Amino acid sequence: MRRQIVFATGNEGKMREIRKILGDLDVEICSMKEAGIQIDIIEDGSTFEENAVIKAKAVAAKTEAVVLADDSGLEIDYLNKEPGIYSARYMGEDTPYAVKNQNLIDRLAGVPDENRTARFVCAIAAALPNGEVITTHGVIEGRIGYEEKGSNGFGYDPIFYVPEYGCSTAELSEEEKNRISHRGKALEAMKLELKKRMI
Repeated sequence: MRRQIVFATGNEGKMREIRKILGDLDVEICSMKEAGIQIDIIEDGSTFEENAVIKAKAVAAKTEAVVLADDSGLEIDYLNKEPGIYSARYMGEDTPYAVKNQNLIDRLAGVPDENRTARFVCAIAAALPNGEVITTHGVIEGRIGYEEKGSNGFGYDPIFYVPEYGCSTAELSEEEKNRISHRGKALEAMKLELKKRMI
């Protein structure tokens, strides 16, 4: 039977990125839902890393597989690094991202380019069947744009402008985004850690 990695998310956009980046590992990669795991996880950590570890351990208690979990979000310097670890829950989990994005643009009204600095941060935790927990990180620096642009990404991608590419992360191709994104970097680092352990 092929070995399995369960990723603690139900986000289809995320699963697509994860499968692409980890595609060369000889494992089956499935979401919690696909693995038949349904649990409510209280993410009460104070950092991205703590929340990723909480999620990975909670799901690992329900399976023999390797479990990966990520916690990621957007930090906007001018807004004291908001929404930060609350990125998914900002303005309520069921609020459409178009509304969240517009709210952030409105809060930055009149703020010049040099003060619109922001970054996407991602921490990934792996809970291994032997009890070991590994974490990796990835960051992409950029700025908050003045309007939503692009339809390739999800979440806050349409307002996150990457100066060296001259566009938002939602305007990048999937390959480009996976190469430079916070999640892409953290997953590549995690892939190396898993390979070292022959996973």
